[in-house]
Amino acid sequence: MSNLAVGKARNACRKGLLTLGLLVAAGCQTTSEYASDGQPAYVDGGVFDSVNSPAKPYGRSAGSPDANQPHTLWSRLRAGFLLDPAAIDDPRIDQQRLAFASQPRYFELSTQRARRYLHYVTEQVEAREMPSELALLPFVESSYNPMAYSSAKAAGLWQFIPSTGQLYSLRQDWWYDGRRDITASTRAALDYLTRLNQQFDGDWLLALAAYNCGEGCVGRAVKRNRKLGLPTDYWSLQLPRETMNYVPKLLALAQIIESPAVYGTVLPALHDEPYFAEITVDQQIDLHKAAELASISTEELLSLNPAFNHRVTAPKGSYQLLVPVANAEQFAAALVDLPESERLGFQPYQVRRGDTLSQIARRHQVNVSAIRDVNNLDGNVIHAGQTLMLPQFGDSIAPPTALASASAPKPASYKVKPGDNLWLIARKHGISVSNIQQHNKLKGSALTVGQTLSLPGATLAVASGPRKHTYVVRAGDSLYSIARQFKVGIDSIRKWNALGPVLRPGQQLTLHLP
Repeated sequence: MSNLAVGKARNACRKGLLTLGLLVAAGCQTTSEYASDGQPAYVDGGVFDSVNSPAKPYGRSAGSPDANQPHTLWSRLRAGFLLDPAAIDDPRIDQQRLAFASQPRYFELSTQRARRYLHYVTEQVEAREMPSELALLPFVESSYNPMAYSSAKAAGLWQFIPSTGQLYSLRQDWWYDGRRDITASTRAALDYLTRLNQQFDGDWLLALAAYNCGEGCVGRAVKRNRKLGLPTDYWSLQLPRETMNYVPKLLALAQIIESPAVYGTVLPALHDEPYFAEITVDQQIDLHKAAELASISTEELLSLNPAFNHRVTAPKGSYQLLVPVANAEQFAAALVDLPESERLGFQPYQVRRGDTLSQIARRHQVNVSAIRDVNNLDGNVIHAGQTLMLPQFGDSIAPPTALASASAPKPASYKVKPGDNLWLIARKHGISVSNIQQHNKLKGSALTVGQTLSLPGATLAVASGPRKHTYVVRAGDSLYSIARQFKVGIDSIRKWNALGPVLRPGQQLTLHLP
């Protein structure tokens, strides 16, 4: 068929499909603009005007930035669209495009997640001179959710299964899962797609199909058609149902982004600028502490670094921690000045048959509430084989400033009270657990109520009563992080404030400091 005939057929088909698509979109559309994080509320697209907004041809030439509209990340993506425009009228693409139209909040919700990662992915795709449609693939794979996990055990933005992840050097262990690492998984995915493209003689559609069902699956389908004398392009192959819809879904997404107004779609505002910077961290650090150093919420830091399984970096090796660009310089400087004792290492503990939380806490001089908070436990139920993270504060503990006294130090002794353990006593008095054990000739950590301990090198404050302090909860705070900051017990905070199960930003807590 000639190019002219193809164009006429395409326009006729488009006219009917646009009418149906607009009927669906017009009945469901809820917003006309959307912006987040202080971005200008410029939006790409809008409700289609059939008189004044003719459909634009699909392809690289159509992706050139419009001088009448501001440059955005969406327009940058359009400029790099390279996949076959002749496939625009395939019924499978039409079906997927209408499916998007039936979900009016799809772009609003998925872009809210993608805004952290899409600029980086786009840059990596462009650096390799690949079609920028590939930057949209995580929309298809995971809706740009790095925590997505499938029934086939695929994980991350790019949905690597464990074996393929290992093949592309994505380390997976108890501490870390590289399939969820934003930068590492993106590099691995683009390496994989590059190899598939080369394997299928530069045919990106076959490469994409192979990314979904495997190169063996596509290779067998090509061989079968060749043996029967049939065409071997993607559209002519018989593939698994999911793969038959996989490529059309990506192309439908690209078509909507190419001409959002044509398809009655509004694209949320996205600036064409980096969201995060990479900072090298070569020692283990609690991600709560890292968020504090960067002056961002723990939730934000975890969203950028979802590969760490236990809210702490692994004990060995260096990592590229992702931090918002605006906070990167502050974080790097604060990291250099961070004392070793404040990094807060963690020790993994595998629960044994017969263990209870209170027994584990006593053995390791850790508060039960701290174990619950660090491991996100709702109660005290644990099971054999379960791995718990136990906070380890080391032998060197800085003396709390609240214990400073202008008077002469008194002889340091302490009578054990119900609920006490060695860690709490050492923390309260600014000395180490090992010093208490050595000075009192304790062979273990067991204490008895009423027992008197001698505290070497500790000074006790004059009994002037606790100091009342009001603390306003910030985003990312937890009872554990607040208790650690003010050197009080988690159970005490709960008792003083009659707390429920959830802390809310802006909530005021009353703390009684020693």
